[in-house]
Amino acid sequence: MKNKFHLIFAVLLAMAMPVLAALPADSVWQLNAKITEQNGKTISIQDLAGKPRLVSMFYSSCPFMCPLIIDTAKAVQHDLSVQEREKLGVLMISIDPKKDTTKVLLELMTKRKLNPNEWTLARADEKDVRAIAALLNIRYRELEGGDFNHTSVLILIDAQGRIIARTEKMGTQPEPEFLLAVHKLLNQ
Repeated sequence: MKNKFHLIFAVLLAMAMPVLAALPADSVWQLNAKITEQNGKTISIQDLAGKPRLVSMFYSSCPFMCPLIIDTAKAVQHDLSVQEREKLGVLMISIDPKKDTTKVLLELMTKRKLNPNEWTLARADEKDVRAIAALLNIRYRELEGGDFNHTSVLILIDAQGRIIARTEKMGTQPEPEFLLAVHKLLNQ
């Protein structure tokens, strides 16, 4: 029985290794962290490899910048062809896991009319939120009253998890250089 277990474990490990081994050393998907999507499904951040993404961090009760981050990602999507749009996912990870439950995230998806085939709103435990933020060079701190100061940024990540471009210009008119990087990545 012990040998059978070791054989099964070795086969499973061998199946998983090509995915991790195929990721470059600077891939953000190398991080050992878990996120829970708005639908309640928990995945490893490594499961996101294989598709380019716009990535940011936010909190759902933010009255100012976080809605602008969402608007910016929507504006980028609006500038894409149908074929380009199908290639690009959007991932937003909450910096407020205490308040941003999966129910809250799902309500925000509905309120903002975000397509769940294109968008993922996620939460993680506080330790993983810190690790993800550090890896993405996003700074944040909680203020009295429950709001946060945080970096407002949209990051373009390729299918292998490498950071390709960043923009801190938020609004309905995305930064032209950022849009150019998105188009270039999606049309390689």
